[in-house]
Amino acid sequence: METTTERMLSTHPQRPATHLGAVAACLVACRECEAACTLCADACLGEQDVAHLRQCIRLCLGCADVCAATERIVARQAAPDAQLWSLALEACARACRVCADECRAHEGCHAHCRICREACENCERACRNVLSAYPGGGAARGAH
Repeated sequence: METTTERMLSTHPQRPATHLGAVAACLVACRECEAACTLCADACLGEQDVAHLRQCIRLCLGCADVCAATERIVARQAAPDAQLWSLALEACARACRVCADECRAHEGCHAHCRICREACENCERACRNVLSAYPGGGAARGAH
């Protein structure tokens, strides 16, 4: 079933020609990861022993912010700046990796950290897929 994001991209006059699916998946993954990270940080704040979750909270909130910004940048299809796309996607992938690693350390005790880790890993993959969808292996070398 086609998502609203895919439908919107497919109707855009400057839609991606060869990598629409990768872009759509990235937008959805960024949105879901932002929500998962925000919810995980909030859930961590609700735990009895918040002190040992401080770094997890910080990284989740930072990752949520990067995901939100990346989604907005990648959603802009009209004359995108390839270098900005590349930098945003790389930063998002990195933020997701760091957050996933931190959540992994807590997932044995907190199910919300496992769910957040999974969302972060999915978003990291989606960002890297968009980067590799361009000729030459990166958005900075081959804008759409």
